Amino acid sequence: MAVLRHFLKPLFVKNQFLQQSPHLHEAGIKTVKALREAPPLWLRAKFGVVMERTGNELRGLSCLDLEEITAPRKQIVSSRSFGQRVHTQSELGESVTSYIATAAEKLRRQHSVCEAVQVFIETNPFREQDPQYSNSITIPLPNASCDTRLLVRAALYGLKKIYRPGFTYKKAGVILIGIGDARVSQGSLFIEHGAGEKSDRLMEALDRLNQRYGRNTVAIASAGTRRSWGMRRECMSPCYTTSWSDVPIAQAR
Repeated sequence: MAVLRHFLKPLFVKNQFLQQSPHLHEAGIKTVKALREAPPLWLRAKFGVVMERTGNELRGLSCLDLEEITAPRKQIVSSRSFGQRVHTQSELGESVTSYIATAAEKLRRQHSVCEAVQVFIETNPFREQDPQYSNSITIPLPNASCDTRLLVRAALYGLKKIYRPGFTYKKAGVILIGIGDARVSQGSLFIEHGAGEKSDRLMEALDRLNQRYGRNTVAIASAGTRRSWGMRRECMSPCYTTSWSDVPIAQAR
Protein backbone atom coordinates (compact mmCIF):
# COMPACT_ATOMS: atom_id res chain seq x y z
CA MET A 1 0.00 0.00 0.00
CA ALA A 2 2.92 2.36 0.73
CA VAL A 3 4.20 2.00 -2.83
CA LEU A 4 0.70 2.51 -4.21
CA ARG A 5 0.33 5.74 -2.26
CA HIS A 6 3.60 7.05 -3.70
CA PHE A 7 2.25 6.54 -7.22
CA LEU A 8 -1.24 7.86 -6.51
CA LYS A 9 -0.17 11.02 -4.71
CA PRO A 10 1.47 12.72 -7.74
CA LEU A 11 -1.59 11.81 -9.82
CA PHE A 12 -3.87 13.30 -7.18
CA VAL A 13 -1.86 16.55 -7.05
CA LYS A 14 -1.79 16.76 -10.84
CA ASN A 15 -5.58 16.40 -11.01
CA GLN A 16 -5.96 19.08 -8.37
CA PHE A 17 -3.92 21.50 -10.49
CA LEU A 18 -5.96 20.72 -13.59
CA GLN A 19 -9.16 21.45 -11.70
CA GLN A 20 -7.85 24.59 -10.01
CA SER A 21 -5.98 26.01 -13.01
CA PRO A 22 -8.78 28.38 -14.18
CA HIS A 23 -9.28 29.65 -10.61
CA LEU A 24 -5.53 30.20 -10.17
CA HIS A 25 -5.44 32.26 -13.36
CA GLU A 26 -8.42 34.34 -12.19
CA ALA A 27 -6.57 35.04 -8.93
CA GLY A 28 -3.52 36.22 -10.87
CA ILE A 29 -1.37 33.15 -10.27
CA LYS A 30 -0.15 32.20 -13.74
CA THR A 31 3.44 31.09 -12.99
CA VAL A 32 5.23 28.84 -10.54
CA LYS A 33 6.97 31.93 -9.12
CA ALA A 34 3.63 33.55 -8.38
CA LEU A 35 2.42 30.40 -6.63
CA ARG A 36 5.61 30.25 -4.56
CA GLU A 37 5.25 33.87 -3.44
CA ALA A 38 1.54 33.64 -2.59
CA PRO A 39 0.72 33.82 1.16
CA PRO A 40 0.18 30.28 2.58
CA LEU A 41 -2.94 31.18 4.57
CA TRP A 42 -4.49 32.83 1.52
CA LEU A 43 -3.75 29.71 -0.58
CA ARG A 44 -5.41 27.51 2.05
CA ALA A 45 -8.49 29.70 2.31
CA LYS A 46 -8.84 30.11 -1.45
CA PHE A 47 -7.76 26.72 -2.85
CA GLY A 48 -7.40 24.28 0.05
CA VAL A 49 -4.66 22.62 2.03
CA VAL A 50 -3.11 20.81 -0.97
CA MET A 51 -2.35 24.10 -2.72
CA GLU A 52 -0.98 25.54 0.51
CA ARG A 53 1.39 22.60 0.88
CA THR A 54 2.43 22.93 -2.75
CA GLY A 55 3.35 26.57 -2.15
CA ASN A 56 5.33 25.63 0.93
CA GLU A 57 7.13 22.88 -0.99
CA LEU A 58 8.13 25.44 -3.64
CA ARG A 59 9.62 27.56 -0.84
CA GLY A 60 11.67 24.58 0.35
CA LEU A 61 9.45 23.55 3.28
CA SER A 62 8.78 19.81 3.25
CA CYS A 63 5.10 19.08 3.83
CA LEU A 64 4.32 15.79 2.12
CA ASP A 65 4.44 12.63 4.23
CA LEU A 66 6.69 10.41 2.14
CA GLU A 67 7.38 6.97 3.56
CA GLU A 68 11.08 6.76 2.79
CA ILE A 69 11.75 3.68 4.93
CA THR A 70 10.99 0.46 3.08
CA ALA A 71 9.15 -2.11 5.15
CA PRO A 72 11.20 -5.25 5.87
CA ARG A 73 10.56 -8.10 3.48
CA LYS A 74 8.42 -10.96 4.72
CA GLN A 75 10.01 -13.35 2.22
CA ILE A 76 13.41 -13.26 0.53
CA VAL A 77 13.96 -15.15 -2.73
CA SER A 78 17.29 -15.77 -4.44
CA SER A 79 17.34 -17.81 -7.66
CA ARG A 80 18.91 -17.83 -11.11
CA SER A 81 18.81 -19.84 -14.31
CA PHE A 82 22.11 -21.57 -15.00
CA GLY A 83 24.40 -20.44 -17.77
CA GLN A 84 24.88 -24.04 -18.86
CA ARG A 85 23.30 -27.40 -18.12
CA VAL A 86 23.79 -28.76 -14.63
CA HIS A 87 23.63 -32.46 -13.82
CA THR A 88 25.40 -33.12 -10.52
CA GLN A 89 24.38 -32.52 -6.95
CA SER A 90 27.69 -30.81 -6.23
CA GLU A 91 27.04 -28.16 -8.88
CA LEU A 92 23.54 -27.60 -7.55
CA GLY A 93 25.02 -27.38 -4.06
CA GLU A 94 27.40 -24.64 -5.15
CA SER A 95 24.57 -22.60 -6.63
CA VAL A 96 22.30 -23.12 -3.62
CA THR A 97 25.12 -22.06 -1.26
CA SER A 98 25.72 -18.94 -3.32
CA TYR A 99 22.03 -18.04 -3.35
CA ILE A 100 21.76 -18.56 0.39
CA ALA A 101 24.73 -16.24 0.97
CA THR A 102 23.01 -13.51 -1.06
CA ALA A 103 19.66 -14.00 0.69
CA ALA A 104 21.26 -14.10 4.16
CA GLU A 105 23.07 -10.84 3.48
CA LYS A 106 19.75 -9.19 2.59
CA LEU A 107 18.23 -10.71 5.72
CA ARG A 108 20.90 -9.21 7.97
CA ARG A 109 20.71 -5.86 6.17
CA GLN A 110 17.11 -5.44 7.34
CA HIS A 111 17.97 -6.74 10.85
CA SER A 112 15.85 -9.86 10.48
CA VAL A 113 16.02 -13.58 11.10
CA CYS A 114 14.16 -16.44 9.43
CA GLU A 115 12.61 -19.62 10.74
CA ALA A 116 12.84 -21.87 7.68
CA VAL A 117 14.59 -22.31 4.34
CA GLN A 118 12.90 -23.53 1.19
CA VAL A 119 14.94 -25.01 -1.68
CA PHE A 120 13.68 -25.71 -5.20
CA ILE A 121 15.21 -27.15 -8.36
CA GLU A 122 13.77 -27.59 -11.83
CA THR A 123 14.64 -28.71 -15.33
CA ASN A 124 14.03 -26.71 -18.49
CA PRO A 125 10.32 -27.05 -19.39
CA PHE A 126 11.01 -25.73 -22.89
CA ARG A 127 13.24 -28.70 -23.73
CA GLU A 128 10.44 -31.20 -24.26
CA GLN A 129 12.94 -33.79 -25.50
CA ASP A 130 14.53 -33.93 -22.01
CA PRO A 131 13.07 -35.76 -18.99
CA GLN A 132 11.31 -33.25 -16.76
CA TYR A 133 11.54 -32.93 -12.99
CA SER A 134 10.97 -30.21 -10.42
CA ASN A 135 10.67 -30.31 -6.66
CA SER A 136 10.94 -28.19 -3.54
CA ILE A 137 11.28 -28.75 0.18
CA THR A 138 11.03 -26.56 3.26
CA ILE A 139 13.51 -27.14 6.09
CA PRO A 140 12.60 -25.59 9.47
CA LEU A 141 15.53 -24.25 11.48
CA PRO A 142 16.16 -25.29 15.10
CA ASN A 143 15.83 -21.60 15.98
CA ALA A 144 15.43 -18.35 14.09
CA SER A 145 18.72 -17.22 12.59
CA CYS A 146 20.44 -15.07 9.97
CA ASP A 147 23.74 -16.97 10.15
CA THR A 148 24.79 -17.96 6.63
CA ARG A 149 26.41 -21.17 7.91
CA LEU A 150 23.22 -22.51 9.48
CA LEU A 151 21.09 -21.50 6.50
CA VAL A 152 23.51 -23.22 4.10
CA ARG A 153 23.46 -26.44 6.13
CA ALA A 154 19.67 -26.47 6.08
CA ALA A 155 19.54 -25.71 2.34
CA LEU A 156 22.07 -28.40 1.42
CA TYR A 157 20.19 -30.92 3.55
CA GLY A 158 17.01 -30.05 1.67
CA LEU A 159 18.78 -30.27 -1.68
CA LYS A 160 20.03 -33.76 -0.82
CA LYS A 161 16.44 -34.83 -0.17
CA ILE A 162 14.99 -33.60 -3.46
CA TYR A 163 17.90 -34.14 -5.85
CA ARG A 164 17.41 -36.86 -8.44
CA PRO A 165 20.20 -38.01 -10.79
CA GLY A 166 19.63 -38.42 -14.50
CA PHE A 167 18.11 -34.99 -15.10
CA THR A 168 19.46 -31.81 -16.70
CA TYR A 169 18.74 -28.94 -14.33
CA LYS A 170 18.14 -25.41 -15.55
CA LYS A 171 17.34 -23.50 -12.38
CA ALA A 172 17.64 -23.61 -8.61
CA GLY A 173 16.71 -21.21 -5.86
CA VAL A 174 16.12 -20.62 -2.18
CA ILE A 175 13.42 -18.82 -0.23
CA LEU A 176 13.81 -17.57 3.33
CA ILE A 177 10.46 -17.73 5.10
CA GLY A 178 9.14 -17.02 8.58
CA ILE A 179 11.04 -13.73 8.68
CA GLY A 180 10.94 -11.68 11.87
CA ASP A 181 12.78 -8.84 13.58
CA ALA A 182 16.11 -10.03 15.01
CA ARG A 183 15.99 -7.35 17.69
CA VAL A 184 12.79 -8.72 19.25
CA SER A 185 13.53 -12.41 18.67
CA GLN A 186 13.08 -14.48 21.81
CA GLY A 187 15.92 -16.71 22.87
CA SER A 188 15.57 -20.45 23.28
CA LEU A 189 15.89 -22.36 26.54
CA PHE A 190 18.12 -24.82 24.71
CA ILE A 191 21.39 -24.39 22.84
CA GLU A 192 20.87 -22.01 19.94
CA HIS A 193 22.40 -22.72 16.55
CA GLY A 194 23.57 -19.82 14.40
CA ALA A 195 22.44 -17.24 16.92
CA GLY A 196 23.88 -15.23 19.75
CA GLU A 197 26.65 -12.68 20.12
CA LYS A 198 29.39 -14.85 18.60
CA SER A 199 27.34 -15.51 15.47
CA ASP A 200 26.39 -11.84 15.16
CA ARG A 201 30.02 -10.71 15.34
CA LEU A 202 31.12 -13.27 12.77
CA MET A 203 28.39 -12.34 10.28
CA GLU A 204 29.10 -8.65 10.82
CA ALA A 205 32.77 -9.21 10.00
CA LEU A 206 31.80 -11.29 6.93
CA ASP A 207 29.55 -8.55 5.56
CA ARG A 208 32.08 -5.82 6.28
CA LEU A 209 34.87 -7.62 4.41
CA ASN A 210 32.67 -8.35 1.40
CA GLN A 211 31.43 -4.77 1.27
CA ARG A 212 34.95 -3.38 1.47
CA TYR A 213 36.84 -5.76 -0.81
CA GLY A 214 34.08 -7.00 -3.10
CA ARG A 215 31.39 -9.66 -3.17
CA ASN A 216 32.53 -13.21 -2.34
CA THR A 217 35.86 -12.04 -0.92
CA VAL A 218 34.91 -14.27 2.01
CA ALA A 219 32.51 -17.07 1.16
CA ILE A 220 31.29 -20.45 2.35
CA ALA A 221 33.52 -23.22 0.95
CA SER A 222 30.59 -25.18 -0.49
CA ALA A 223 29.92 -22.25 -2.87
CA GLY A 224 32.92 -23.43 -4.91
CA THR A 225 35.37 -21.34 -6.91
CA ARG A 226 34.83 -22.22 -10.59
CA ARG A 227 31.06 -21.77 -10.66
CA SER A 228 30.63 -23.06 -14.19
CA TRP A 229 26.88 -22.97 -13.59
CA GLY A 230 26.86 -19.15 -13.35
CA MET A 231 24.72 -16.98 -15.59
CA ARG A 232 26.01 -15.96 -18.98
CA ARG A 233 27.04 -12.31 -18.89
CA GLU A 234 28.55 -11.70 -22.30
CA CYS A 235 26.02 -8.93 -22.96
CA MET A 236 26.12 -7.34 -19.50
CA SER A 237 26.69 -3.59 -19.54
CA PRO A 238 30.00 -2.40 -18.05
CA CYS A 239 29.93 -1.23 -14.41
CA TYR A 240 31.15 2.29 -15.08
CA THR A 241 30.34 3.62 -11.61
CA THR A 242 31.46 0.69 -9.44
CA SER A 243 34.43 -0.95 -11.18
CA TRP A 244 37.70 0.79 -12.07
CA SER A 245 38.42 -1.79 -14.78
CA ASP A 246 35.20 -0.83 -16.59
CA VAL A 247 35.85 2.91 -16.63
CA PRO A 248 36.48 3.98 -20.25
CA ILE A 249 39.92 5.39 -21.03
CA ALA A 250 40.15 8.49 -23.20
CA GLN A 251 43.39 8.96 -25.09
CA ALA A 252 44.36 12.39 -26.39
CA ARG A 253 46.62 12.78 -29.40
